[in-house]
Amino acid sequence: MTPSRARLAGFLFAAGAGVVWSTTGPLSNALYAEGESVTQIGFWRILIGAIALGAWGLTRRGFFRMDRRGFWLVAGVGGSLVALFEVAYQFGIAGAGVAGAAALLYLAPVVVAVLAQPLLGERVTVVKILLATVVMVGATLTVRGSLHEPFLGDGAFSSVAVGTVGGLLAAASYAGTTILARWAVPRYGTLKVLFWEIAGGTVILGTVLPLVGHAPTVAGTERGWIFLLALAAGPVLGANFLFFAAVKRIEAAWAAVAATIEPVAAAGLALVLFHQRLTPLGWVGLLLVVGGVAGGYLREGRANRGAVVP
Repeated sequence: MTPSRARLAGFLFAAGAGVVWSTTGPLSNALYAEGESVTQIGFWRILIGAIALGAWGLTRRGFFRMDRRGFWLVAGVGGSLVALFEVAYQFGIAGAGVAGAAALLYLAPVVVAVLAQPLLGERVTVVKILLATVVMVGATLTVRGSLHEPFLGDGAFSSVAVGTVGGLLAAASYAGTTILARWAVPRYGTLKVLFWEIAGGTVILGTVLPLVGHAPTVAGTERGWIFLLALAAGPVLGANFLFFAAVKRIEAAWAAVAATIEPVAAAGLALVLFHQRLTPLGWVGLLLVVGGVAGGYLREGRANRGAVVP
């Protein structure tokens, strides 16, 4: 494959990852319609994903091997963050809508940019602060401009409020796993870290949910199982493999930019499948989110590798 074709393939893989990630909200909405609980969807999708990735790992020597420190950090701390994400993001989708939850989730790079200075020694610049402000304003406009029928609470306000808190917690937990990955992936490899994080998250949710009166139950319909399998095969495994394929061909910063198609694709799918609409101001907010995050990734890529021209 020529360099230009490899580069094009890289962008297509990254954009494909973003589109596959965007199916989380619509598939979750489909499960709500099937009567599945908001609290248990995340448990089943990471359990299925862990089993599938573990089965693949059986064919790779040393796949499950990790030193004690790494295990407790990745499976313990990382698993806790994954467990929080899986529950919080479902509340975000159910309360704030697909587009609103996706926009809130994209606050994660803002959190990473702020925490990177004390935790990783990365400098916080004026440009980073400005881009973070753009993303935060965009997320606010997107949530306020989301027109949908909430799955939570007795009234729209309480549902949107709960959904917003869920989306913010999901962004915080996702930011935490991103920071942890910057330490763990160079040491252990991406797939090994992904496996132990979702395996740890599965164990934690399987322990905590019954204690709070929300023990996971088996999907009640055949369609429910199909949607759960799709959630595991797509956003948990498929999208990550696509993104890994992308960064083998293009710079990580450009792959991240291409993947920011996710919230726009999520909004489009929600409109077509569930008639969840955004006001014009909501679309402006969503574009601000994408533009701010993409701008941050581009600047990071230039700082780390020099200016890159696609």
